[in-house]
Amino acid sequence: IREKVLGTNHLEVAESLNNLAALYDDKGDFAKSEPLYQRALAIREKALGPDHSDVALYLNNLAVLYHYKGDYAKTEAFYQRSLAIREKVLRPNHPDVAVSLNNLAALYSEKGDYAKAEPLFQRSLAIREKALPPDHPDIAASLNGLALLYNEAKADYAKAEPLFQRALAIREKPLGHDHRDVGPDLNNLAGIYYARGDYAKAEPLYQRALVIYEKALGPNHMLVATALNNLAM
Repeated sequence: IREKVLGTNHLEVAESLNNLAALYDDKGDFAKSEPLYQRALAIREKALGPDHSDVALYLNNLAVLYHYKGDYAKTEAFYQRSLAIREKVLRPNHPDVAVSLNNLAALYSEKGDYAKAEPLFQRSLAIREKALPPDHPDIAASLNGLALLYNEAKADYAKAEPLFQRALAIREKPLGHDHRDVGPDLNNLAGIYYARGDYAKAEPLYQRALVIYEKALGPNHMLVATALNNLAM
């Protein structure tokens, strides 16, 4: 309807393209979502200019897609372009800047480039703590990213543990103790205790994660298998 009434290059057409692409993304159908995201981005860039904050959002959407596909070169390029635009047109402590910083940091951490990831996670966390309420879920995302880095890259459990604990507390408050999104936080914190040999603390957290996953996802989900494996160790 929008293409027929407004023309193929209208901003509302870009919105529809982006929404449809997001639906295919959720289904894991990247072959369908990628060209829709690209069309939406091209419309936005043409209508708004290359440095508009809405263009940054669409660049970020494409970057997330490439991240899922494992195309790190494209992911990094699109995350960096999105970050550059947001740093240019938004205030330094805008939450959208923190989103780009956190996404780029997560990519570097996944690649094992912890020296690049750590300062980006720290900047993202600092912005979010200043700009958002203390129990905002985005703060939990930054806390988790930084804690995982300390855990995996440096085995610095003293730094990782309080960050995981804060992230878990933030997620449990609005979501409840049995929400599926609380499961990963329980596993992360249990992993710290397990690595330190504190099995008495690790076991009940692993058990809670298993119960959550079985209830929310069913007995045959891969996360249930992961939780069983963690508990068995």
